[in-house]
Amino acid sequence: MSGTQGGARAPRGRTKWWIVAAITAVPGLLLVGFVALVAMWVVTDDELSRSGPEKVPCADALRFGGAALPAGAHVVGACQVQGFQDIHYSAAFRMPRAEVRAWLTATYPDAKAPETQFCGGSGVDLCLDVDLVGSDPPVDAHAVQVDVLYEDAGTALVRFAAFTL
Repeated sequence: MSGTQGGARAPRGRTKWWIVAAITAVPGLLLVGFVALVAMWVVTDDELSRSGPEKVPCADALRFGGAALPAGAHVVGACQVQGFQDIHYSAAFRMPRAEVRAWLTATYPDAKAPETQFCGGSGVDLCLDVDLVGSDPPVDAHAVQVDVLYEDAGTALVRFAAFTL
């Protein structure tokens, strides 16, 4: 007689259904987790791209790039900061035209001389690009860009940007 043991019937084997359920559930749970992570990333990334620049005190924007508002300067518009991984501060101010070069030299004594040609923007009369990595004293920004537009014989509009890379 097959299936008997010493005249008694052998017990039927038990199905290990929980092993089968676990093996099939693990890929499903991994897929659900992956979809949830992608959804969170899309929502977070979308929120970051929608956030615009924030207003900050102009002293903070200039300090980030190792500068200070020159004496006699008047801020134009709002100074701003924007960024997530890289930070970008910007400021604009008017100052006496005759004092621009002296302010740039005093602020960034180790920088090359400001340029009058090969400046990025149209209408820019004077520009300075400064690499601040390893500067002494250290500052938070990695680089600074200063564009100067001579508005008239006595006034200059200075656009200041300090940022990390």
